[in-house]
Amino acid sequence: MVVGEYHGTKHALNNKSMIPPRDLRKISRGRLKDAEVLAKHKRYDGAIYLCGYSIEIALKARICKTLKWAGFPETRSEFNNLKSFKTHNLDVLLNLSGVENKIKTLYMPDWSIIALWDPSVRYKPIGSTNKSDAQDMINSSKIILKQLK
Repeated sequence: MVVGEYHGTKHALNNKSMIPPRDLRKISRGRLKDAEVLAKHKRYDGAIYLCGYSIEIALKARICKTLKWAGFPETRSEFNNLKSFKTHNLDVLLNLSGVENKIKTLYMPDWSIIALWDPSVRYKPIGSTNKSDAQDMINSSKIILKQLK
């Protein structure tokens, strides 16, 4: 078994560099905190962008829990035969997470806000969003993140 480094966290996963769920959850929380800092400084576009990644990463951690995986694939070779998991599409990841029914039944208003996210928002002109939209995304992200544990 090889021990590897992932952003300062050592983990051993059968000679692979897959990201352990605990690291994914930590990264997810960090991205949400970053989004809050950006929103506080009126960088609303960036805040929304990071919220989306926070949810994406949390969904990947939840997939690991549901499927009893030791880690989420990171490299191209680790994604062999797992192509449907290599996506930024939050609806697809929610479907794979095993908690889609719960989220869409009990938290649909929050999921509806989050589901609008797409990584291509990074190409929108600065100022494309506003404080209210960013705060809605942050609040909904907090609610959904609690449900993905």
